Amino acid sequence: MTHSVRQSGVGLIEILITLVILAIGLLGVASLQFVGSFANKDAISRTQSELVAQQVAERLRAAARAATVGDGLVVHNDYFSADTYNFAKLSCSGGSHPYKCFCLSRPADVPNCEDGECNEAEMAEYDGWSLSCSAVQTNPLTVLSVSCNDNKAGDPDVCSAGSRVEIMLQWPVSSSANRQYTLNNRCNPAEGDSFACVFKDITL
Repeated sequence: MTHSVRQSGVGLIEILITLVILAIGLLGVASLQFVGSFANKDAISRTQSELVAQQVAERLRAAARAATVGDGLVVHNDYFSADTYNFAKLSCSGGSHPYKCFCLSRPADVPNCEDGECNEAEMAEYDGWSLSCSAVQTNPLTVLSVSCNDNKAGDPDVCSAGSRVEIMLQWPVSSSANRQYTLNNRCNPAEGDSFACVFKDITL
């Protein structure tokens, strides 16, 4: 006569093992989603910045005029002033997203160059505001800069005819264990900087 040995608790152990495996899998999925969200945000910032850099180039060419010194085209000096971009001369008491703060309607301090006639300085100010709005539309931390590698000092133009205009949009990034950024030296001139960027060089 045989006796069967009863086993108890086997079902519970199997359930616990299944739960542990499931938890590990869910943690992996959560990690992928976390990393993916950063990658997606960076891709959106980069795509928008590419579009804005092209818009800047088009605005500069539209505003260009014949140089009084030398042969070629130049734009008003205010296009190369840091105060022209990133709402530097505007204030918002709300402290909210800069697009909501400055761009949903034209601030009173920005010239109305859509319905009225503007001189060169006013047009530069209006363009700077409009382009800055485009820059922060998807990422509020994006910064726009327009500079010039001037090839002729001493003339009245900050960016003399034939000089290289440098357009850059940059935004802060941070590396993690799962995502490492290869930082471009041009976007990060100072030690400790951590920016991604889009840049475009043109000649008027």
